[in-house]
Amino acid sequence: MLESYVTGFLVSGGIIVAIGAQNAYVLGQAVRRQHHWWSAGLCMGSDVLLLAAGMFGVSAVLLTLPAAMEVLLWLGVGFLAWLAGQALYRAATGRGRLEAAGVEGRSRRRVLLATLAVTVLNPQVYLDTLLLIPAVGAQQESAGVFLAGAGSASVVWFSLLAWGGAALSPWLSRPLAWRAIDATIGVMLAGIAVQLSLTQL
Repeated sequence: MLESYVTGFLVSGGIIVAIGAQNAYVLGQAVRRQHHWWSAGLCMGSDVLLLAAGMFGVSAVLLTLPAAMEVLLWLGVGFLAWLAGQALYRAATGRGRLEAAGVEGRSRRRVLLATLAVTVLNPQVYLDTLLLIPAVGAQQESAGVFLAGAGSASVVWFSLLAWGGAALSPWLSRPLAWRAIDATIGVMLAGIAVQLSLTQL
């Protein structure tokens, strides 16, 4: 049982720690301190729900719908490119600057909607949570314990992103530092969009 939990934690953790659209978005919100715990919480909940769905058979259904996956992929590419363009624009103009006394940013609703879009329009999320991780879980002694371990990894990782980004924000509040962060996030998101496009083509 413990082995199933540890395996789930390590497999899921190894996959979600890799830089992705969710990670970049949550980190950006955390550094800005704009509803970052809400954003992180939505990512955690989405991961757990998708992992559970994958473990209980949704992965088999998705494999029979390649056209739907293709449409989802191109929607994801477009959305990631739009987010990348916004981040690079902020990096170029310096509009992503933080203020020591706090900033008036986007509403919680807008942050949650953007977080949800980064999640559901990212085909890699489905490949990881509905196909890859459940495929490993199916070989474990206890699928439920494996799922608990995989879900725990998501909770730990996004908590670290939200806490760490907010904790570092005083040092990252200088305009030049934040422009560098925006530039890095923009390049990462653009790279993910290009990688997805090339993989499909």
